Amino acid sequence: MPTASSLGLTERQAVILTVSFYMVTALIMVSCNKWALNTLQLPWLLLWCQMLIAVLLLKATDAAGMLKMPHIRTDVSKALIPLISINVLGLGVNTLCLVYVDTSFYQIARGLVLPFTVIFAYILLGQPSSKMVLGSCFIVFCGFYTGVTTELNVSQLGVFFGIVSSITTSLHAIVIKKSLGAVNNSSIDLVYYNNFLSLLVTTPIVFLSGEVTLVLERLEDAGFQAFHSFLAAALVTGIFGFLVNLAGFMQISKTSPTTHMISGAVRGVLQTLLGYFAFGDIITSGRLMGIVLILSGGALYTWAKDKEMQANAKPTYIPMTQQDVDHDDDDGDRNHAGKA
Repeated sequence: MPTASSLGLTERQAVILTVSFYMVTALIMVSCNKWALNTLQLPWLLLWCQMLIAVLLLKATDAAGMLKMPHIRTDVSKALIPLISINVLGLGVNTLCLVYVDTSFYQIARGLVLPFTVIFAYILLGQPSSKMVLGSCFIVFCGFYTGVTTELNVSQLGVFFGIVSSITTSLHAIVIKKSLGAVNNSSIDLVYYNNFLSLLVTTPIVFLSGEVTLVLERLEDAGFQAFHSFLAAALVTGIFGFLVNLAGFMQISKTSPTTHMISGAVRGVLQTLLGYFAFGDIITSGRLMGIVLILSGGALYTWAKDKEMQANAKPTYIPMTQQDVDHDDDDGDRNHAGKA
């Protein structure tokens, strides 16, 4: 992969370009997902298309000699069953949440990632948290509660899927760390196994959900042009899903987890504006207050963990996202490939 110096960029310019690339691809991914689901509510078929495209693109990079994809092994696949299970469940509830809530409310519905991460880190890993971190979790919870309780027409099912999504995202970060050992700490190998095996698991779900039957029945209708728009959106989201993986790897390799969290907060603000201007979402005062509190809690968490990292020779922060987990492993095994 080209370096900043080989492209004639300074380190600062490379960081700015990398962070911008991550935020743009992530925003396009969310907006295209919403576009596809507004066209046709086929969440599992959309996920299946995205995974298929990701696998094909990964194989293309292997054929082009850019990245080396592993051969699928049975013993490794068995070791990754917990990861694949949580990944498929998480992707499913993420998409279902987006079906039932607005783009701007999506951040509130999935706003409990940080509190659940801290809870599971303590229960499963025995990692205690400082009072400042617990305070940031309380602020995030207040933001979630404010956003949910002040909405008059919020979908309770959408909120439920958002809460489950927060839980799976939190567990995913922990399981990722444990799963890296099965692929010799190669995050690129883990990306390929994750996409390939998740594609296999999702295939029967697509048929059992009845979405394929629905498409086949309505394909005969002359007015079923919406499916073509859905396929176009699925293609775009599949490509940008692949780019989000690449962008996440580039961001972590060029920046720190703190920078990644800050860029995630900025992305949340831009996502809210995107929902307002592109999809006509109504930004109520309660929704706005909820988003502000969630972002403020995240900012306090970032500040508290940054202070802890400065005070300790080895960072001991609790990872909030999958990218943070990858960065932890980079500290132990310098500069191995990252996963978004």
